[in-house]
Amino acid sequence: MSRHRIILYLVLAAVVAGPLAISAQQSFKERFLAHNTSMTAWQPAMITPLVAPDPRLVQYVKLSFSNEYTSSGTQTVSYGNARGLGIVEGNRFEIDYIPPSYIQHNSAAVDGFGDTSTLVKYRIASGNAERGNFEVTAMLSHCFATGSHKNGAATDSYGPAMVAGYNFKKRYDVISSLGGTMPTGKIAAQGRSIAWNALMQAHATRSVWFEVENNATFYHSGSHDGKMQNFVTPGAFYVVRRKEWSPTHPFLIFDGGMQIATSGFHTYNHNLISEMRILF
Repeated sequence: MSRHRIILYLVLAAVVAGPLAISAQQSFKERFLAHNTSMTAWQPAMITPLVAPDPRLVQYVKLSFSNEYTSSGTQTVSYGNARGLGIVEGNRFEIDYIPPSYIQHNSAAVDGFGDTSTLVKYRIASGNAERGNFEVTAMLSHCFATGSHKNGAATDSYGPAMVAGYNFKKRYDVISSLGGTMPTGKIAAQGRSIAWNALMQAHATRSVWFEVENNATFYHSGSHDGKMQNFVTPGAFYVVRRKEWSPTHPFLIFDGGMQIATSGFHTYNHNLISEMRILF
């Protein structure tokens, strides 16, 4: 049995086991759909950024597609774009599973599947609109080097991060994160990196959100030692809810944007991202 299948089974086991602790009097469906609703009592009303991590705990599925150009002008397409499934556990944890994306190079490089990842979030402190409208969260991801034909990392890696967000006037959000990537081996070849994201969001109408992100990565060791790449990423979101929607009903979000390189050094540019999200 492959490692990413084992990981998926563990996540699904957590999905089943977690809600059972909530209430024996509710049906499984009611318990399962209650997580996002219950989180409104603990955290601000924001929307998950296009690229940067979200400080909130959210239960979701993401279907994503990205189309970027390397520094040499070659088109690279990712079907999956390192997005997946997130499940809320209790009122402190979120567990994510990110299946391998399929990467199409449109060059001499061999197409194939990328790496598998898991992520755990821990909500350190937060408040809803009546209690400060903020959130501070710790994250730890683990990337499993399952990529084929050099479409992934050379070794597994860990990615710790801290994320914080604040909502003001119930219409504008600011979110910032600081994290890193730490390979478990072959450091001289792969190097390490530090990622810093900062963004602002605006809730324009009941269904429409806009944002502008700044995504910066600083490289240490490896072939990019001492270099930094920076992107400005404008994005837009459209929320689709049925007419009789209530907080326990699933809903859709369609979103998209483009990462535009603003640094002299960049490994890719004009990365067009399109997504459909299902929140439940």
